[in-house]
Amino acid sequence: MQRRDFIKGATGLGAAGLGAIATMTPAMAARLPDIQWRMASSFPKNLDTIYHAAERLADRVAALTSGKFRIRVFAGGELVPGLQVLDAVQNGTVECGHSASYYYVGKNMAFAFDCAMPFGMTNRQQNAWMYYGGGLQLLRGLFKEYNIIQFPGGNTGAQMGGWFRHEVHSLADLKGLKMRIPGLGGKIMARLGVIPQTLPGSDIYPALETGAIDAAEWVGPYDDEKLGFHKIAKNYYYPGWWEGGPQLSFMVHLPKWQALPQPYQQAFEIAAAEQNLLMPAEYDAKNPPALMRLVQQGVKLHAFPKDFMLAARRASYQLFEEEAARNPIFHTIYQSWRPFLEAELQWFKIGEAPYENFMDYVR
Repeated sequence: MQRRDFIKGATGLGAAGLGAIATMTPAMAARLPDIQWRMASSFPKNLDTIYHAAERLADRVAALTSGKFRIRVFAGGELVPGLQVLDAVQNGTVECGHSASYYYVGKNMAFAFDCAMPFGMTNRQQNAWMYYGGGLQLLRGLFKEYNIIQFPGGNTGAQMGGWFRHEVHSLADLKGLKMRIPGLGGKIMARLGVIPQTLPGSDIYPALETGAIDAAEWVGPYDDEKLGFHKIAKNYYYPGWWEGGPQLSFMVHLPKWQALPQPYQQAFEIAAAEQNLLMPAEYDAKNPPALMRLVQQGVKLHAFPKDFMLAARRASYQLFEEEAARNPIFHTIYQSWRPFLEAELQWFKIGEAPYENFMDYVR
């Protein structure tokens, strides 16, 4: 596919247009059809912060349409396996889904741009690129190839590096280690000698408990505490360099979207943008007390060794350059993503990091 054709094929808006909220009058509601959709989530119900974003979207859509447009949400595994949500939406098995696009890098590595790139953007930087840097339009060109239109639908913020049975003192300690880590992070880990495993959230604990894996990453203190990883592995590492600001996405079967009445489209887009705002706020409120609880239960916090971090960053950008050379879609998106990230890093180095560092120093 040529670059100009790929960009021409991108659909949708830049910013979500929250200011365009309209009240549906009873007369308008009476003229519109009753529509019921099913949404497949990649996440289990006990991970309330991620899973409930889909339920909150469904509630908001119903409220904005006077109950005329209703969406029923199914947890991972109830309708389709958690890692097959994109396939279900693409095939029209369900009308929509909520997932992490980096689960699907096996189809095209460019899907990682819609979620998280190793040593990539934070939550705020991702939103800036998606809404105002052209990222959303570029990624919709990719999703259109799969009969899908997607909407940013949440972010966990920077994640932790995961749970390890044994301490990691250097890069050499990772050789042969079996670790649950999906997406591009798993590909980078493989280059460093780790044996990556892709498992949905519900399967991680038993795999760690039985010794099928030696380490696992998921999200951060609040979710990790719920899944109980600290009961098996006491070494908790940071930072999760492969997920500095992983975005979740709502995915909609494109023919169903195109057939949807315009007021319903607007309601869905507004509700998705709200969840994209609310999820990171909820995590920022819940992670600090969860981390304190974990430490009180004997969890040991560790920073990843410097030689490992440097090797991982080198391997990451080597992979990006290699993929850009052979994958035209990845190349097109990468040409937008990388300079935008570099500019964001320069700004945050001046406008954000000094303030945060000082506030920590004077505590």
